[in-house]
Amino acid sequence: MIRIAQPIIGPEEEEAVLAALRSGQLAQGPLVAQFEAAFARYLGVRHAVAVSSGTAALYVALRAHDIGPGDEVLVPAFTFAATANAVLLAGARPILVDIKKVDFTIDPKRIEAAITPRTKAVLPVHLYGHPCDMTAIGEIARRHSLAVIEDAAQAAGASWQGRKAGSFGTGCFSFYATKNMTTGEGGMVATDDDEVARRARLLRDHGEGERYRTDLLGGNFRLTELAAALGLAQLPKLDAWNERRRANAAWLSEHLEGVEPPTERAGAYHVYHQYTVRVPNGRRGALLARLREQEIEAVVYYPRCLHQQPLYQQLGIGGSFPVAERAAEEVLSLPVHPALSQHDLERIAAAVNEATAAVGVERG
Repeated sequence: MIRIAQPIIGPEEEEAVLAALRSGQLAQGPLVAQFEAAFARYLGVRHAVAVSSGTAALYVALRAHDIGPGDEVLVPAFTFAATANAVLLAGARPILVDIKKVDFTIDPKRIEAAITPRTKAVLPVHLYGHPCDMTAIGEIARRHSLAVIEDAAQAAGASWQGRKAGSFGTGCFSFYATKNMTTGEGGMVATDDDEVARRARLLRDHGEGERYRTDLLGGNFRLTELAAALGLAQLPKLDAWNERRRANAAWLSEHLEGVEPPTERAGAYHVYHQYTVRVPNGRRGALLARLREQEIEAVVYYPRCLHQQPLYQQLGIGGSFPVAERAAEEVLSLPVHPALSQHDLERIAAAVNEATAAVGVERG
């Protein structure tokens, strides 16, 4: 089976974790601080605050911007549920916005129409590793005095106009096991804002500025030393792994038939957390079944838009999002990770081409 994702754990990671175990310091400590400093340097921001997951990063970032009950946050209609769930957990209401067909990211042309007097922030998602148009989003946010909180969970190393994703506003990253770099579980909040960073550090540790003094309502969202050790070993490899992903994606785009390959917009540096094609004409299910028969693990990320989720229907969060709905009907992600061999790539292409011919898929 060629897996959709495969974490790369080598001797450097193993030794780093063993050293952390031997140190006797397992909870948040000096390795977390080192990881935060290294990640901040990598992004080119003043602060990076390590947390326990990408969802925790989103929640902490929202709360650090004092977003809560009565506030609205603009969120793309097509994304993983964690993006909008974090808004709900913070007590605010997600307002959905349609996406662009070309790259699956939030459509800046539709953002302004969704702004109300309650709107406090815009939360763009760099979906599948393709950065959003942060130039346009930033201009809209400045005109309306909105916070920009970037969901960069799938976009570590991506960039827009030469600037790293997650460095335009308050960036939220995930280091889950399948991400472009991993700490097993873990996340990061990145910002140039000293006050946002201060509040994020309080929020991740029970709101305590000093021991047993509670300044904010926080929780336990700390990162472990073991996770930080993994992160410190993985971060120096991230750029090379992303280049491998890009090379794999380019090869697949050149050799696949019968599907619509992903697009990289001018000014974008796509890191292909997922290599996501479109399968038109309602043939995705048949193609997916044939690929699995060939032991190619293809996955639909994501089969439902947010307004199609039962929870959001119960909450009355909806609207008309035709571009997002079509994406949910057509997207299919194929393996692209850096552990793939040339033989693996050839197997994937052969299986896709044979399957699309068999089920009668043509490019839409």
